[in-house]
Amino acid sequence: MTDSKMQKKSPRASGRASAGAGRRQDAATLTDCEVRDVFERLHALNPEPKGELEYVNAYTLLVAVVLSAQATDAGVNKATRKLFALADTPEKMLALGEDGVRDLIKTIGLFRNKAKNVILLSRRLIDAFAGAVPADREALVSLPGVGRKTANVVLNIAFGQPTIAVDTHLFRVSNRLPIARGTTPEQVEHGLERRVPDAFRLHCHHWLILHGRYICKAQKPECWRCPLAEICRFEPKSPPPRPKSPSYTA
Repeated sequence: MTDSKMQKKSPRASGRASAGAGRRQDAATLTDCEVRDVFERLHALNPEPKGELEYVNAYTLLVAVVLSAQATDAGVNKATRKLFALADTPEKMLALGEDGVRDLIKTIGLFRNKAKNVILLSRRLIDAFAGAVPADREALVSLPGVGRKTANVVLNIAFGQPTIAVDTHLFRVSNRLPIARGTTPEQVEHGLERRVPDAFRLHCHHWLILHGRYICKAQKPECWRCPLAEICRFEPKSPPPRPKSPSYTA
């Protein structure tokens, strides 16, 4: 989900989003000990979690995150391999031009507007920041196509800052467990900043995003194989799928 799409939800829509994040909204949030247990378990399973977007430097990371709005990481990677081979700096991207960018990313959703933003943010980086990606949230969100979530991803991955980028997966997991409840991404972000132990802050959003993407899914959470099932307040837990009946042929 894009930054703007999540931020522009009406109060009623936001309430529905929060209610949909879990089936039992009266459950107390996890205790501090339980929150630490959550991250200790996730750390034990994946000590150095990584984002799934491919990039070669801070600039290509920024572009990849902008392109990933309402698109899968796999789909973005397929397009950016060719794009970044030709243009891995703002100067090279401008030389490629909007038409060239658009042609290379046409398999990605909203590719026309995204191509325009890539060119505009590249120009802005050259004019205002000497072609370098700034390590500052306020500066990043001044770039075309860049919102708070995108800025947090770049600050975290490219610059090692313990920012928390709230996407739909993290939003769902945080509300379901629950670690920090909220009806907007910023509410969840600020809640997690208060609750996640410092030792786990750097990788916090990667762990929760991957958990939501592959286990704590929106429609069919795989609770039977979840390493957090004993801690999680989400009820009722989803049962394992029934084994398929054997088929017989004559």
